[in-house]
Amino acid sequence: QFEKMNKTNTFRKMKKRQNFSISRLLVLGTFLVLASSCEKDENQNAPVLSTTEVTEITATTAVSGGNVMDDGGTTVTARGVCWSKNENPTIDDNKTEDGTGAGSFTSTVTDLEPNTTYYLRAYATNNEGTGYGSALSFTTQEGNNIGTFTDPRDGKVYQTVEIGDQQWMAENLAYVPSSGNYWAYENDIANVETYGYLYDWQTALNVCPTGWHVPSDEEWTELTDHLGGSSIAGGKLKATGTIEAGTGLWYAPNTGATNQTGFAALPGGALYGIGTFDRIGFGGYWWTATEDGTGSVWVRHMEDDNGSVDRYSYFEELGISVRCIMD
Repeated sequence: QFEKMNKTNTFRKMKKRQNFSISRLLVLGTFLVLASSCEKDENQNAPVLSTTEVTEITATTAVSGGNVMDDGGTTVTARGVCWSKNENPTIDDNKTEDGTGAGSFTSTVTDLEPNTTYYLRAYATNNEGTGYGSALSFTTQEGNNIGTFTDPRDGKVYQTVEIGDQQWMAENLAYVPSSGNYWAYENDIANVETYGYLYDWQTALNVCPTGWHVPSDEEWTELTDHLGGSSIAGGKLKATGTIEAGTGLWYAPNTGATNQTGFAALPGGALYGIGTFDRIGFGGYWWTATEDGTGSVWVRHMEDDNGSVDRYSYFEELGISVRCIMD
């Protein structure tokens, strides 16, 4: 019996040693796999870069770029952006080629389809491989009859865009009327080039050129309904980019802005009282031609922190922007 017990103990010790050896081999194998994986990643040494915000979006073009922060230890031989309708574009899809080396670069994307969502990211290639920045999505404009109109009264050229069945100016009006009340924001004429003039309502009614007019409350509603409702239409109408990023004229966060329509709404602010200017960069306000029945007038408003188009009634003495619509 003693001999039997001794054999059993010996077997247990051998099995324990065997299990321990197998465990050691498993741990060692795992370590080698991890080490091999880490070594492989370290040896790739692909460039490290970021993708620049997508701006200047039209029906068929857009502008982006990137910044190569680390070339991976060898020269970057190609860089640019790649794009696709799929969420993770690669250089096997569409791409630009925008020079070599580290640092920032700008890329212009062309030959896009109107009213289409794309995904874009920056890339950089060295002799070890290709690195990518984060993928960004953007939607091109509807692209219906985008054009220009020259105001015969002063020769100023305005961008125009067709949205649904309506033809709009894609810029705030900047015409100097022969009579009435109008203002450059903070009386600084430099603001007019970007944001246009601010007009009181009575002046606004007569300020659009022949063949154009101040849109009615119903025409504004037709516009927002066409875009899916007032709660989301602002994003499709607002110009993209932010002042902080140096790529736009809205303050951050410019929520929801895609400028999908090409309307390029800008935050021209308002004149609330005598000499009291406010909200430039934060809010855009536009007259309608419709009174609300209580002595005030319906206006439309877009703000930096949401994607809606709000409808308010304001006193006609207020100074705000005008967008003309074709007759």
